[in-house]
Parts: sequence; C-alpha cells; structure tokens
Amino acid sequence: MSATVEETVKQIISRIVRKPNLNFSPEATFKDFDADSLDIVQILVAVEDHYDIEIDDEEIKKVTNMGGFIKYIEAKVAEKG
Repeated sequence: MSATVEETVKQIISRIVRKPNLNFSPEATFKDFDADSLDIVQILVAVEDHYDIEIDDEEIKKVTNMGGFIKYIEAKVAEKG
C-alpha cells in the first residue's frame, strides 16, 4: 500500500528538519517545525522530486499551513494524473 500525500510530506519534513516526532496538524506551519528558509526550499524540492511535480512559487506563497500545503500537493499530483 502506498503512503498518502500527508504521510509522505510528513516524512520529508521530519527528515529535513531532523525532528522524527512532529506534531503535524492541519493548522501547523513550517515555523512551528523550526524550519528556516533553506529547510523550506529543501522540503519543496524533495516533494517536487518525489511526486515529479512542479510547485509554482506564486501559488505556494498563498499556502498558510500544512492543511493547505497537503491540499496543494494533492491537487498537483491529481493534475499530473
């Protein structure tokens, strides 16, 4: 069984910010995980590579929390087919 987008994104974030037990809620933000700007770029690139998608810089700036981030990634994956 393949992992859900949420599970995969959580694993990617945990690995990059080096925190295995993140309190991952829809309201959480990258700041809540102590992610700096380099961490965020690494997370975005890792997600893009994993799903073979392209995250639009302007679109992603509108995302304010993990719930929105997951929905955005799910939409990009679905769009890809």
